[in-house]
Amino acid sequence: MAGPSVAPYPQGGLGPNPNLPPGERLRVLLVEDDEGDAFLVSELLAETNSMIDLLIATSLSEARQRVAGVDCVLLDLGLPDAQGLDGLRKVLEMSSGAAVCVLTGRSDEHLGIVAVAEGAQDYLVKGQVDGVLLTRALRYAVERKRADENARRLREVELRQAESARLERGLLPQPLMSTDEVSVHTFYRPGRHAALIGGDFFDVVQTRPDRVDLIVGDVCGHGVDEAALGVELRVAWRALILAGVADDDVLPALEQVLMSERRLQEIFATVATVRLHLDGNRATVRLAGHPPPLLLSGGKVAPVPARGGLLLGVRPRRPVAFDLEFDTDDWSLLMYTDGLIEGRVGDGDERLDVPGLAGLLEEPANQAVPLAELPAWLVGRAEQINGGPLADDVAMLLVTRGGGR
Repeated sequence: MAGPSVAPYPQGGLGPNPNLPPGERLRVLLVEDDEGDAFLVSELLAETNSMIDLLIATSLSEARQRVAGVDCVLLDLGLPDAQGLDGLRKVLEMSSGAAVCVLTGRSDEHLGIVAVAEGAQDYLVKGQVDGVLLTRALRYAVERKRADENARRLREVELRQAESARLERGLLPQPLMSTDEVSVHTFYRPGRHAALIGGDFFDVVQTRPDRVDLIVGDVCGHGVDEAALGVELRVAWRALILAGVADDDVLPALEQVLMSERRLQEIFATVATVRLHLDGNRATVRLAGHPPPLLLSGGKVAPVPARGGLLLGVRPRRPVAFDLEFDTDDWSLLMYTDGLIEGRVGDGDERLDVPGLAGLLEEPANQAVPLAELPAWLVGRAEQINGGPLADDVAMLLVTRGGGR
């Protein structure tokens, strides 16, 4: 039998009474096809000044059209187009943000208990509640639903944080080296993307007394998938280096891993690798779409003039090796991801970029900064110029020999 879409007391019986108890108004959708029972619920709410606006739907299909924006659904389990728990499941599906209370007859009391196990916040037995109990039950149901949602969201945040911490450990390992001829200082900071870890990674591996390999890389994007891919690339690179794969074959092999493991064809990575030959005081630099390392030596700062190369995952091609000769035994080589140089300079669209980063390293103030603290100092200066936190992740390796400058 069709019933009115709004109860005879659409304001919960409040009328013009100025002495109302303080509290939040609730919107409750009653799904009930019996006009007498619907009228009774309206009367019970009206006589208690319940602060509840009651809407009525006489079927599940009508409820589907009116459920948006309600705080609670009061559901009769016997409807023309849905019976028992099947109707409850459909209401729970359509009203994920609202509490659900089941309205049962005396013979259905056991069914009401089962309904709570299915996900309803409470059940009420027809004829056994007055206005006060009904109002209290509806308000408690809404509060329980909100508490459940808050607990669920908190749990999701905790799981994401734990997952990010595990991935961060995989992206940022301890350098695998024993030599004291050079020192390596590492740095990582997530961007402001909801503190989500991205795909920036680095690693350091010493395979011989006179040889140290370093890598800094960046998988495009942010989130768990990108971070996991970054971990895979870092681990694959370490395995290739330890296995003694030929220099020119390491990055092509790494690209194969990227192309087989990425979830979307559009995902790519940039990489910079350096092989230090300690006995000859020289290095071999390879870039795959990555910004060049900066060399600090003799009081000057300059980008290593290696060819940029193609991004990994776009069109397979071997990066060109660049041989770097160090003029003295006092130098530092800074490797970084592009999050450090993409911050803005002033109010315009100009970016810090590589020349701007070199300029920061040439500032007299950085001479007083210990080398171990230099990466953090650079980020602080870049954020000052940017006018706030950097948007992207920043990973850095600073390898130094002798005085480092």
